[in-house]
Amino acid sequence: MILKQKEIREVLEILNKTYPNDDKSMLNFTSPFELLVATMLSAQSTDVRVNKVTDVMFKDLNTPEDFAKANLETIISYIKSVGIYKNKAKNIKATSEILVRDYNSQVPRDRDELVKLPGVGRKTANVVVSNAYGIPAIAVDTHVFRVANRIGLAESNNVLATERDLEKNIDRDLRSKTHHQLIRHGRAICKARKPDCSLCPLNKICEFVGENDD
Repeated sequence: MILKQKEIREVLEILNKTYPNDDKSMLNFTSPFELLVATMLSAQSTDVRVNKVTDVMFKDLNTPEDFAKANLETIISYIKSVGIYKNKAKNIKATSEILVRDYNSQVPRDRDELVKLPGVGRKTANVVVSNAYGIPAIAVDTHVFRVANRIGLAESNNVLATERDLEKNIDRDLRSKTHHQLIRHGRAICKARKPDCSLCPLNKICEFVGENDD
């Protein structure tokens, strides 16, 4: 059940007090394109692992032209420690070629344009527009999906509907920061298998606490 607006405001205030500095992506990047590549790599991998990969790769390849010209084997040699690296290498190269050919090597600021690119889903597009361009958006990854539906910021069994609930219930200027705070909360306390409900600062509001105790 979705919380009432008063309770939602209380949840957001608690998250802000608990995670005041969590308002930026954990992925390392110096340009919208680097963020796009890093986010594409982050599927089924950790931010820590992706940062280790990109810290090396971006010293040699860091523009759409670089990746468009590189052969797949070269790209794979950099990213083979992340999950499903072969598909990611193909998508990164194909996306780079499209950016060079159709977008003057610029990453689109528009989410609908971004999701047309190979390997770029709605979550990745939201991460890019939010963190690279400062456009309010809330990307729904596994942590955001789980936490938002447990807490009552959303009520859905699918990602798109969860995103719509969050956009409806969270003011535009708070969406990007709330996205990062929900991720942090999901990693630190509201874990998938063993959530630490007794330590959760939201346990007086969250209905999942009672369900988890059964």
